[in-house]
Amino acid sequence: MAIAAGVGLILTPATMMPMTALNFLGKSGKCFTFTNKAEGYGRGEGIGVVVLKRLEDAMRDNDTIRAVIRGSRVNQDGRTPGITMPSSDAQLSNIRAVYKEAGLDVDQTAYVECHGTGTPAGDPKECFAVSRAFCGSRGDDNPILIGSIKPNIGHLEGAAGIAGLIKAVLAVERGQIPKNLYFDPLAGNPDIKFDEWKIKVCTSSITVAIERMVLDGAVCVVAR
Repeated sequence: MAIAAGVGLILTPATMMPMTALNFLGKSGKCFTFTNKAEGYGRGEGIGVVVLKRLEDAMRDNDTIRAVIRGSRVNQDGRTPGITMPSSDAQLSNIRAVYKEAGLDVDQTAYVECHGTGTPAGDPKECFAVSRAFCGSRGDDNPILIGSIKPNIGHLEGAAGIAGLIKAVLAVERGQIPKNLYFDPLAGNPDIKFDEWKIKVCTSSITVAIERMVLDGAVCVVAR
């Protein structure tokens, strides 16, 4: 058994100065993810913890099992025009690799919990990568659902990944995909081609029977 945690605390104002100089942060202090208000992220603080155990051991010990992690992977953007500019190609490669290693079919994924910081350049690149990874054979009437926890609690930085993981786990467990805060379809980021890329941001909570989420493969993933 293992305990995995992420911690993000703002202990000194000195960290704000270089982040502001690099245009990381938005003036409002909020994350307007996927919207035309995206100008940088708002910082948040938090701690997230999960207990990890092999599935067979958890079943043997009659533990509460909230989710099964089928695979994980990490990579790096490589060379980009700047430190604030992610790479769609690197993100796509990462997603495809972890699905291949886990033996999963991308067509069975219904929802992606995105990094979604709320930056004008980062959000479109991530959405494009998600579209290329999951929407190749989707019809226009079956877009991939996307969301981000950052508008709700801010960017927790060192705890951002664990926050997204916990949200995704709860979505599967409860059979409910929560709406994305601050998002208005009429005020989406103009560089995100929602219809063309077959992606959709949840504007209201979507309830799906847990049995259907599990059996039909409505898998939640965290794209970082």
